[in-house]
Amino acid sequence: MKVLVTGAKGMLGQDLCPILEDSGCYVIETDKDNLDITDNSAVEEFITETHPDLVIHCAAYTNVNKAEEDLAGAEAINVTGTENIAEICGKLGITLVYISTDYVFDGEKTEPYTPEDRVNPLNNYGMTKYEGEEAVRSLCKKYYIARTSWLYGHYGKNFVETMISLATKPDLKVVDDQVGCPTWTVELANGILKLLSKPYGTYHVCGSGMTSWYGFAKEIFNQMKLETNLQPCTSDEFPSPVKRPKYSVMDNQGICRDWRIALKDYLALRNFDEGDAE
Repeated sequence: MKVLVTGAKGMLGQDLCPILEDSGCYVIETDKDNLDITDNSAVEEFITETHPDLVIHCAAYTNVNKAEEDLAGAEAINVTGTENIAEICGKLGITLVYISTDYVFDGEKTEPYTPEDRVNPLNNYGMTKYEGEEAVRSLCKKYYIARTSWLYGHYGKNFVETMISLATKPDLKVVDDQVGCPTWTVELANGILKLLSKPYGTYHVCGSGMTSWYGFAKEIFNQMKLETNLQPCTSDEFPSPVKRPKYSVMDNQGICRDWRIALKDYLALRNFDEGDAE
């Protein structure tokens, strides 16, 4: 199977592409240096010429804070870029996988969100990602929307590495009133492969189980056997101009493993790579 991946140089893309190749796919890697997804004619020409069997659309404007000040920039990539991809996929009958987010929800529920639950984004990032979802639904018949959350991986800045770097801080406080599903990029990549045997539609592809950011940090330190002065705190102690959902737990229907098991594998691979480099 020939697969085109947008955002191939991003945190997800760098784990996804090798996993696709290992599964026997021929992968066409694209990023902003060889495909401007905001240019409709460029997208149509590139996809028409390469004519993949599947497009996995990972490219996105993911800076949540910046999106509040730069709505136009977020819309250009998350909405217009997605419309361009979806339009040509729909025209050529190509299956499209669109990576979305838990930020399409407002966090007012107290039990895991299902794909059928009503969306209500609290910020520009969530709104533009949802508008991207709607573009996919309206322009494609053959699509999978994969909502994920609290993503971390080996090829980008992420919460796990930030916590490890702050382990020696004497007064480390982490928010304990935001709850979600940590997701390793490798789990998401494997989850995307699982989607391809399911009916088209919207799915939640995130770590199983749930925790707060504080609980996530605590588990990181426990697994790393690091002694820290970790303390829980409220979101009010870290004021932000961006509203975030307090509860963004999603029901993944067993697509991904328990987040603690995935974290263990991430840390084991991380430690192996560090030992290899010494």
